[in-house]
Amino acid sequence: MVVWGGSLPLGVGTPAAKTRVEQALRREPPQIDNKSNPSRPSLCRTKANGGHNTAAKNKRSTPTMKKASSKPHALRIGILGCATIARQFARDVAPASTARIVAVASRSADRAAAFAAAHGIGRHHGSYEALLEDEDVQAVYVPLPNSLHAEWAIKAAEAGKHVLCEKPLALGLRQAEQMFDAAERHGVMLLESYPYYFQPQTREMLALLRGGAIGTVQSVQACFGFTLPSGDDNIRMQPDMGGGALLDAGSYALSLIRLAMGAAPVRVSAEASWAYTGVDISMMVTLAYADGRRAQLSCAMDAAYHRRGTIVGDRGTIDTEFLNHTSAQAAGDRYGYLPSLLRVRRGTANTTPFEEIRADTGSGFRFAAEAFAKVVREQDFGAVRRAADASLDNAATLEAMGRSARSGQAEPVPARPSLRTPIHSR
Repeated sequence: MVVWGGSLPLGVGTPAAKTRVEQALRREPPQIDNKSNPSRPSLCRTKANGGHNTAAKNKRSTPTMKKASSKPHALRIGILGCATIARQFARDVAPASTARIVAVASRSADRAAAFAAAHGIGRHHGSYEALLEDEDVQAVYVPLPNSLHAEWAIKAAEAGKHVLCEKPLALGLRQAEQMFDAAERHGVMLLESYPYYFQPQTREMLALLRGGAIGTVQSVQACFGFTLPSGDDNIRMQPDMGGGALLDAGSYALSLIRLAMGAAPVRVSAEASWAYTGVDISMMVTLAYADGRRAQLSCAMDAAYHRRGTIVGDRGTIDTEFLNHTSAQAAGDRYGYLPSLLRVRRGTANTTPFEEIRADTGSGFRFAAEAFAKVVREQDFGAVRRAADASLDNAATLEAMGRSARSGQAEPVPARPSLRTPIHSR
């Protein structure tokens, strides 16, 4: 099971060895001595040249307002794209002390310049390639349409940049494997970002599960749906851009199921309703596991907003809203963030009251950026391996769900080995 803390991914196993902060904050990524620690996984080993981009600094970079940094040891992040989610990420990460956005890129130079000026970002680039050539950028955040995740995550890895990639990581298992393979070969870290993963509330939820608060997990029901705000021009309605309710909302529900169940299913059965553009507008799925357990998923882009997960054990129940961004305020948060429900019933009777679990609140984007920075700084290979296993399981499962919705039949989820050996050497 992957355990995400409020600021970093943790695991059930032995903590990864730490490197010196001074070394981690050099321009090139920290060196990894696998010979001196043969037990360290090789998923993200470092290249001989240190893994940094050796291209000349891009001459087309246009400075805007270069501010004196109060965060000299922050991971320097560049953003690929200027969409709404990128604006929210830039806004919420700005106060972070361990991650700093230093550049942004767009296919429109004017748009990149406007974005940089609006968010106080030091440099802007008129192409994605130009940002990847920027030697001051250590890592990139990829909030592009789903269909572009694999292409630009791989290009970023080839440029020696660590990659924080928005969900869903890829359109299928093969793409996801290629992405992790590129990260490994070029000595960088790749992490899929579901912002709620990094919420302190998720840490509390998984602590309940690991601590046996509800016994052995028997089943999970998870749902996420909303009303699509616009029509045909929305990328969620475009099949060639990786649109559809399953990849946009269902991936969230599946990720929660994977966290709670701790494994991928062996078979899925899906039914979908289809929009005239060819994407699924809603879907319901039953997931069957090798040990006989079951889970259920629903997602929609034609319904009132709803987001909830119910995890049922043999000795209790957990309810969660698993929100991306949280607030302690019931109303009036300046960004519209709300409290996120997390409660546990420690018992099997309906007379047993639920106990509300409270946790620190804040932006999942900031928590994700800080967790990513910590993983890179500490070279936490164990966390990267566990996160990659979950991402690959989810990619394979989402792909099988799509096949089942189209075929009208149950579809198997391909079994795959755990990441104990490099992907490219299998």
